[in-house]
Amino acid sequence: MTDKNQTTPQEASVNEEAQTPEIETVPALPPETEEAPEDISALQEQLSAAQTQAQEYLDGWQRARAEFANYKRRVERDREQMQQDAVARVVLRYLPIVDDLERALQNRPQEGEGAAWAEGIELVYRKLLAALEADGVKRMEVLGEHFDPNLHEAVMQEASDEHESGQIIEVLQPGYWIGERVLRPALVKVAA
Repeated sequence: MTDKNQTTPQEASVNEEAQTPEIETVPALPPETEEAPEDISALQEQLSAAQTQAQEYLDGWQRARAEFANYKRRVERDREQMQQDAVARVVLRYLPIVDDLERALQNRPQEGEGAAWAEGIELVYRKLLAALEADGVKRMEVLGEHFDPNLHEAVMQEASDEHESGQIIEVLQPGYWIGERVLRPALVKVAA
């Protein structure tokens, strides 16, 4: 009787054949052929043309990118300018009201019921100034400065021994800035 784990010599040779991998044959590479000089020069010309075209595309892309960045900046600047112009149109309507409140507060009563009423008016005046400041509107401080026709409007000229010629000696109506622009020039009296 034979053991089941034992194999006969014929079975062993069959098992060995099944376990050995077959060697694939690789076709032989063709011998290296030298390309003709015309083919190399043609390829070099194609490469040169492709590099030139790639550089043109890169230059065009960079120009387009720069133009787009400039466009974005211009649009943003224009948008800010339009917003500032819209605020300026609205604020210009309220500046005479601010001037009237200032004149009223200069002559306000100091005693009695009028004093309490004047305090309420002053509170409204301060709130209005705070709202204007929140919109980028600032009052010009020009007293004592030299007259500048870009910022001031001279209404009167007065001889003064205490001030230099061209120096602002009185502000008749305050001027205002909105951002970096003059919203309303100051009406001033200038020393002669």
